[in-house]
Amino acid sequence: MSRNVLLLSLIAAFPWPALAADDVGTPTRPPGAETSSKTRVLKAGSAALQSESPLKPMHVHLSGFHAMKNDPAHQMAADHYCSQVNEDFAQCALFDGNTRSANLTGIEYIISERLFKQLPEPEKQYWHPHNYEILSGQLVAPGLPDVAEKALMKGKMNSYGKTWHVWNTGDAKTKGDPLPYGDPALAWSFNRDGEADAGMVQRRDRALEIDPAKKRRGRADLTPLARPQQGVDALHGKFVRPGQPLPGVVEAGSSAPAKNPTLPR
Repeated sequence: MSRNVLLLSLIAAFPWPALAADDVGTPTRPPGAETSSKTRVLKAGSAALQSESPLKPMHVHLSGFHAMKNDPAHQMAADHYCSQVNEDFAQCALFDGNTRSANLTGIEYIISERLFKQLPEPEKQYWHPHNYEILSGQLVAPGLPDVAEKALMKGKMNSYGKTWHVWNTGDAKTKGDPLPYGDPALAWSFNRDGEADAGMVQRRDRALEIDPAKKRRGRADLTPLARPQQGVDALHGKFVRPGQPLPGVVEAGSSAPAKNPTLPR
């Protein structure tokens, strides 16, 4: 077992205290009848007897934000529950909150820079870079002590994610769909200050009692680890505000905006 995988295992196993204001509730309740007694019995039986669930390893909780690549104005917060399968690959279920009533809204796969370089060129357009999310303090691991969270983020430097959102459940300002409608939407990362909706970020930070400036300062020494990444400029100029660059977050191979081909939504 590698040192990083062992660290994540220890982080997950230790009973870290939860933050005082750790609950982020879902903005949407799907329609449907109340759970019947029969369903409750089946649920309890399944929990007791079906122990080998693939969800059990999904113990790493990350909170971040996404913009849809074909519609950058469509932005959302996402609670990721991830399983670190090996040193280079993680898989996450995405929810619109961190309570038991949260809705499953999408999936994300996370790969190392090494695996990204092995992808076919046409495939790379689906994978967003992570360095800005980490260095800006935008991506957080709620409830973890700072030292453990920083170790987790260090292990994700130069990584990439492929994210599909399947349900727009809305937020505090926008009403979502009552059920998952339409086609999946490919999500992208923010890569400059000012691209993410300020209200969306502030609501998350208040709920989790996060000091974003402190997070950024605490991760500044990770900047020398950052290498140029593909996709940093994929949405440059496509937000309401142009955004300001962050040291260490650079488009691979060129300072010019990357081409953004039409993708399935």
